[in-house]
Amino acid sequence: MKNSFKSALLLMITAMLILALAACGTGNSDSGQSSGDGEKKTVKIGYLPITHAVPLYIEKEMEEYENFNLELIKFGSWPELMDALNTGRIDGASVLVTLAMKAKEQGIDLKAVALGHRDGNVLVTANDINNAEDLKGKTFAIPHKFSTHNILLYQMLKQNGMEYEDVKAVEMPPAEMPAALSEGRVAGYVVAEPFGAISVAIDNGKVLYQDQDIWADSIDCTLVLRNDFIQENNEVAQEFVNEYVKAGEMAELKNEHTHEMSSKYMKVEKDVLDLSFQWISYDNLRIKEEEYEELKNNLTEMGLMENPPAYDEFVDNSLMDKAK
Repeated sequence: MKNSFKSALLLMITAMLILALAACGTGNSDSGQSSGDGEKKTVKIGYLPITHAVPLYIEKEMEEYENFNLELIKFGSWPELMDALNTGRIDGASVLVTLAMKAKEQGIDLKAVALGHRDGNVLVTANDINNAEDLKGKTFAIPHKFSTHNILLYQMLKQNGMEYEDVKAVEMPPAEMPAALSEGRVAGYVVAEPFGAISVAIDNGKVLYQDQDIWADSIDCTLVLRNDFIQENNEVAQEFVNEYVKAGEMAELKNEHTHEMSSKYMKVEKDVLDLSFQWISYDNLRIKEEEYEELKNNLTEMGLMENPPAYDEFVDNSLMDKAK
């Protein structure tokens, strides 16, 4: 009876979250035209409704900028977001850094100007999994082959004397992962929040490892801007990053105001969001060279990229360094 209740509750929560992915944020973006001030630049930034993009939500809700209007555009998947970013339909995005690096490698002129967050990626498993060895021969879900999450899985196995091929890694939409774990289709998963917290909050899964246990100071989601946007609208780009840094500081408070603003973009239960916030931080969002170099090394070691972009080619800290 207890397991039936858990399964029913999990299915209800997951269904609500899937609906949120399709609908949340629809009332929170500008129309693309400024009201009463046609000369203001509208900055279009893409996102997926996850806790890793909370600074963007807060920046939008605060609306303290003077020289531009901010339009947040929600996407249902990383490929859809990257297509809009690569073709110039949006000016920037909160995105998996590895996808942006891949686009840069392929000739798209993007610049990573800040992190989206620090930490907040957990390896969640079924409750009967007690160590990495228990995963041998089992299916483990990741959101994308080109993701820090996939590297975390690789490093976790490697550090426990296992091969990547010892598990069956499958790409899966994040919103599907909690149900897949509940139904036994996967033995575990690693993904952006709040999807890990969903399983843990109702005791349908547990944290096998935190990301910092496997890879300290790993880089995951970043704020990227198209370089042509930065060059043509430098004053606007600077103000946008100024306010983003302030929003990150407010996000780190993780108080009721943060909850209220975030909930307009992510329809999740409060206890789930609370758990997500315990795992994640939003301060110190500057991209450090040593962290980026370790990411590059992991990508080449796994054979995911042959020629990742150099730090100086891809990372632009000039806006972050001038932020006030």
